[in-house]
Amino acid sequence: MRILVSNDDGIYSPGIAALAAAASEFGKVRVVAPDVEQSSMSHAITASRPLSYRSVKLPGLEAYRVNGTPADCVALGAYHWDRVDVVLSGVNEGLNLGNSIWHSGTLAAAKQAALLGLRGIALSAPPSDDGDAESLKPWIRRALETLLSDATLPLVNVNFPRRPRGFVWTRVSVRRYDGRVVPMKDPIGRPLYWFTIKALEGAEPGTDRWAVERGWISLTPLRLDLTDETALAECRSKQPLDDEAAAAEKRPPEAEAERAVREDEAETAKTFA
Repeated sequence: MRILVSNDDGIYSPGIAALAAAASEFGKVRVVAPDVEQSSMSHAITASRPLSYRSVKLPGLEAYRVNGTPADCVALGAYHWDRVDVVLSGVNEGLNLGNSIWHSGTLAAAKQAALLGLRGIALSAPPSDDGDAESLKPWIRRALETLLSDATLPLVNVNFPRRPRGFVWTRVSVRRYDGRVVPMKDPIGRPLYWFTIKALEGAEPGTDRWAVERGWISLTPLRLDLTDETALAECRSKQPLDDEAAAAEKRPPEAEAERAVREDEAETAKTFA
């Protein structure tokens, strides 16, 4: 098994070293990670400048650093290493529970794997006071034993509590947040701003946050399709529009129209790069 390991904390994070060491028991490991911290980068990709891919010395590991985002690292790692079987991202210094999956760079690396048709697993834990991830290794190993043996799970988010008791399957905790802007000033008086959040609701039973609050390691299967199936069915029922005619359409798309859509997508990508 070929295992690509990445993260958003940077190539020298203790969490990535612990994850790579545990993963080495299951296959051949290659580490490809950002050269600096890229936390909360979400699924940003670098399209406006070239990227570098350079070897770096890590004890006992084949490793490379990239001057880009976590998604960049996975894309380049898969490009340089044929037939990657699975991408592991983490172990992140900080939990990625609930709504964090939207902005997490750790999750982005795993999602990029899924976009490439690979399996992606993101792993996160609370920050440790001494930066030592060694105590997590037995639990990381057990998580990998569970997930690597099941090829039907293309994308999974794993969160470790401080004192794990065991494993549970969970769903995402969706909670309302109070987004706050905290103003401050730099040493010469210029205005600066911190963006922070505070949860307004508790976690529902069976969710990732609920599990971690009780000492359980949460394993949350995810998917890339964000479609709200219930709302879609209601919309089609209340306002069917031209859905029936479109569904009955048998002819292939017109070549000119299909080409125009692809060209429009490419132009949009250049505009927002």
